[in-house]
Amino acid sequence: MIRLRFFASLLAFAALSAFAQNNLSPEQLVRKITDDVMAAVKQDKNLAAGDRDKALALAEQKVLPHIDFREAARLAVGRSWNSATPAQQERITKEFRAMLVRIYSNAIDAYRGQTMRVFPVRMEPGATEATVRNQYLSPGRPPVPVEYAMHRTPEGWKIYDITVENVSLVLTYRAEFDQVMRQSGFDGLIKRMTEKNQPVVRAG
Repeated sequence: MIRLRFFASLLAFAALSAFAQNNLSPEQLVRKITDDVMAAVKQDKNLAAGDRDKALALAEQKVLPHIDFREAARLAVGRSWNSATPAQQERITKEFRAMLVRIYSNAIDAYRGQTMRVFPVRMEPGATEATVRNQYLSPGRPPVPVEYAMHRTPEGWKIYDITVENVSLVLTYRAEFDQVMRQSGFDGLIKRMTEKNQPVVRAG
């Protein structure tokens, strides 16, 4: 369930022009995009109900451009990352991206009936790292705290980790990846990730 919350949280990030990305602060970007995406979910009943094709299309168009998958994969692998060959690093990044998209496509309906509160970000001039803290609010339920770890890239601010209720996405995967790599190395990790990303074939 906690991983579904990670990817529901990613809905807060929709596509903006390159100019806007480079000139909005992380806080402004989260606030603006959240309003836009929540409005889209509210207006599209199929999207709000968890239509997988529409969820994937939304991810590809509006969410994924704002994630630094290579940095996220590097942090999830940990100190062993530098021991991987460039080809292995590229493959791990590719499979990590596919894995996140797969889980994300099942999480979109978690946004129904929610609102979000974004807290001010304190950041020194010229800073290249920022953490955006917010809360997801649902009637009759305690607020869910979410933090986006972001850094500035030539393409604008991008996310490289998400923490939901004090649980880090990167650290969650690091524990899993460490166990696989101890047993079968990088090639074993790539094999395991590839297997997880295979589409499920339903009988009948």
